[in-house]
Amino acid sequence: MSEPSYHAPRGGLPPQTQMLTDRAVFTESYAVIPRGVLRDIVASYLPFWDKTRLWVLARPMSGFAETFSQYVMEVQPGGGSDRPELEGGIEAVLFLMEGQLELDLEGETHTMEPGGYAFLPPDAAWRVHNPGPDIARFHWIRKAYEYVDGLDEPEGFVTNERRITPEPMPDTDGRWATTRFVDPADMRHDMHVTIVTFQPGGVIPFDEMHVMEHGLYVLEGKGVYHLNQDWVEVQAGDFMWLRAFCPQACYAGGPGPFRYLLYKDVNRHMNLTP
Repeated sequence: MSEPSYHAPRGGLPPQTQMLTDRAVFTESYAVIPRGVLRDIVASYLPFWDKTRLWVLARPMSGFAETFSQYVMEVQPGGGSDRPELEGGIEAVLFLMEGQLELDLEGETHTMEPGGYAFLPPDAAWRVHNPGPDIARFHWIRKAYEYVDGLDEPEGFVTNERRITPEPMPDTDGRWATTRFVDPADMRHDMHVTIVTFQPGGVIPFDEMHVMEHGLYVLEGKGVYHLNQDWVEVQAGDFMWLRAFCPQACYAGGPGPFRYLLYKDVNRHMNLTP
């Protein structure tokens, strides 16, 4: 297996001569944010973060996707935060695409390199800084943790996708595989953030239709997605945001692997009361 690569946004502004037509779309069941949308003019900033800007890819919206937010963070050398999360009861995943991060999690310091993955349990004490000479770019996925009486909260951990062997899907000859960072049977976890890899020719051979919401950021390669009867071509740096029950299937477009970072909510009852 070749070394993984990760496409991260650079910002900037297109020239005045660029055509306006692009692939950005927002529908009742899905949205596609192509990489060309992530420009300086749509960057955001957060309290208590130094030398940092971000692009918001997803946020809870009534009637659409309601369980998570997802940011692409861009931290300059020497930047970061001693007070990153301001809301109580929030769990998170960090996934580093470029640069270096120094993460202090519950008093233990971890140095993260590209491919680095950190799970931050709800109300964990953490802070993060960029100690390196280059810009650090990473995903920050946040969710309000759903507590269950009788289940402990999951503990935090830091790893790297290079340490984990992807699990091939049955009857696919390895063309479709998933890098899992937590055990799917661990009921303490109410969200999974994984990396899905398709080799050229790999395919999801049916329209999935399920209750889980999705955020899919394409890390590498290109593919074609079937979303609620629409065919959508995507490439590295694009983001797809799917509400519950949006039909979805795909095939890898080649010539290299098609890989994406995938969020979904899992392992909880469908709440019937406020």
